[in-house]
Amino acid sequence: MEIGVPKETKDQEYRVGLSPSSVRALTERGHSVFVENNAGVGSGFSNEDYTQAGASLALTAAEAWSQPLIVKVKEPLPMEYDHLQKGHLLFTYLHLAADRRLTEQLLECGVTAIAYETVELPDKRLPLLAPMSIIAGRLAVQFGAHYLERQQGGRGVLLSGIPGVKPGKVVILGGGIVGTEAARIAIGMGAQVTILDISVDRLSYLESIFGSRVELLYSSTAQVEAAVPTADLLVGAVLVLASKAPVLVSRQLVQTMRPGSVIVDVAVDQGGCIETIRSTSHSHPTYEEEGVVHCGVPNLPGAVPWTATQALNNSTLPYVLKLANFGVAALDKDAALAKGLNVQNNRLIHPAVQEVFSDLVH
Repeated sequence: MEIGVPKETKDQEYRVGLSPSSVRALTERGHSVFVENNAGVGSGFSNEDYTQAGASLALTAAEAWSQPLIVKVKEPLPMEYDHLQKGHLLFTYLHLAADRRLTEQLLECGVTAIAYETVELPDKRLPLLAPMSIIAGRLAVQFGAHYLERQQGGRGVLLSGIPGVKPGKVVILGGGIVGTEAARIAIGMGAQVTILDISVDRLSYLESIFGSRVELLYSSTAQVEAAVPTADLLVGAVLVLASKAPVLVSRQLVQTMRPGSVIVDVAVDQGGCIETIRSTSHSHPTYEEEGVVHCGVPNLPGAVPWTATQALNNSTLPYVLKLANFGVAALDKDAALAKGLNVQNNRLIHPAVQEVFSDLVH
């Protein structure tokens, strides 16, 4: 199989679809990999690293995109739509529920699109979403602590506090992987941490991890309304598989937060769980609304591409190998990979995406 690895085009997205070690694993099995010129430089991988691993350099994006299997990190952007061709097998993060334009484009061009975020194991775990969720959760608090600095527009709160001055408060909406990792970092910083989740079983699990170091609350409207105004840093960490995130925090509730408080909504790539959030970028990561600093960067792990690319490849490579070996037939051989199928033969396949775009189902 010929595999194309285009350079990412999203703002300051320095991750790359395949690392040199993944390329080597593919070429040793007889596959041909075409990596766009300098696609890996932002992750610390030179063109020479790729050629030594057996890859061919694609001097243009068009050459990388001309291969039958395309492995990326982020969803195709409008500038890349012309590269999409019928017969393409596209393997990347898609997050279609928050992107109608891309959904329509994939349907029109006839590609087979498999989304990392909906590859699902029998026990409901999402193996290709998990590594980036870990990183995004940890970065959410790291970013939030930075934007709480007065020079960044924040309240001027040190999350750790110091002896004689109380620590900052971090409120986390959602106790999944993102929320758990956000709590881990916030606790490490010495912050006061509250997690809200709708699963009592998950809250019990979190208690076994964190004990009394975290306040664990069942996520009801009343609890959210009580917790949000007290937050110095509010982290949105809600996930509904392949669907838009529910809005848990209204504009009116954001208005009750103290001026200079910070919101980091990791769910922004699925529409966000806070009414006032909108997508930003690494170049312009924040804006102020209702007196609160908002960070809506949808690709937080792109800030640490050396770590993130390798973490992602550790999880994606087994599936890339199956797609390279068997093509579309790999979907019949691997039930978890089949769950990742979002678009095929000009039709929406994934049930959750169908529900979001019911008018596009035929």
